[in-house]
Amino acid sequence: MKAVILLGTLKKEGLSNTEVLSEFLSSVLKEHGIDCTIIKLVEHTILPGTYSNMGSGDQWPGILQKLLESDIIILATPIWWNNQSSEIQKVIERLDELHDEILEGKESRLRGKTGGIVITGDSDGAQHIIANISNFYNDMGILLPPFATLSVLWEKQKKGAETTREELMAKYKTDYSATAKKMVEQLKKYSKQEKEA
Repeated sequence: MKAVILLGTLKKEGLSNTEVLSEFLSSVLKEHGIDCTIIKLVEHTILPGTYSNMGSGDQWPGILQKLLESDIIILATPIWWNNQSSEIQKVIERLDELHDEILEGKESRLRGKTGGIVITGDSDGAQHIIANISNFYNDMGILLPPFATLSVLWEKQKKGAETTREELMAKYKTDYSATAKKMVEQLKKYSKQEKEA
């Protein structure tokens, strides 16, 4: 079973709360026998647009292929102004051509995959993002199982906080291990059910 985490941090370098939480979740996925790849979107040239291939230099087609080959798709985002990051929004926009195929009556190329959501922030906004991404998953034929979200809202994740990677990981392991385990168990269970359906 394969999982892909699309990491929507805006930070090309330096400590990212969302990256550390994604690494934490990836380790839980691997403990459950799921091969997990994290794709840090800001490290790739993903051209703006609504088609699967926007031409010369566009690296989205390779990322899309990884999504099509995976069983589990997880979107990981920080909260910016009560919304998902621009990198995650770009992913949604770039998948629009696949949605057009559905509107034409074709089978969704993402049908049968299960989805998860990872969110970091220091204040409210998680529920709004979960609603946005859940609606997107639904329209794309991606199943969002119950309890398949992992949101960490903590003041030490705020912009400019001098929190270390070790502090973040300790917080996630101490307070969120049970949540992450349940999330992974749900993703695995529903992925198997989708494959057997």
